[in-house]
Amino acid sequence: VQLVESGGGLVQPGESQRLSCAASGIIFSMYAMGWYRQAPGKQRELVALITSGGRTTVVDSVKGRFTISRDNAESTVYLQMNSLKPEDTAVYYCYVVLRSGGYWGQGTQVTVSS
Repeated sequence: VQLVESGGGLVQPGESQRLSCAASGIIFSMYAMGWYRQAPGKQRELVALITSGGRTTVVDSVKGRFTISRDNAESTVYLQMNSLKPEDTAVYYCYVVLRSGGYWGQGTQVTVSS
């Protein structure tokens, strides 16, 4: 199982950014996928989930600004982030739970700063 995140970087407050997570080694369409983030000095926290059927959930702190989506043909899950705030600065991780356990990507840094 391999999860590879991309799309992070430095953006200014109010700007948008889209993260991608490409999965391999799994039948992607069968599994729910999640995005988590970890800010410096804080615990890793859930940001958004998408079920195998496409049902989505986002946490309150990003509701109305972040959208999770998936492309089963590309085995990729996305996190569209709009109206970014400095408090969104974190390493963002992709996550999947299989019968054999949970798997994380390596993470991608998102920094929101002027």
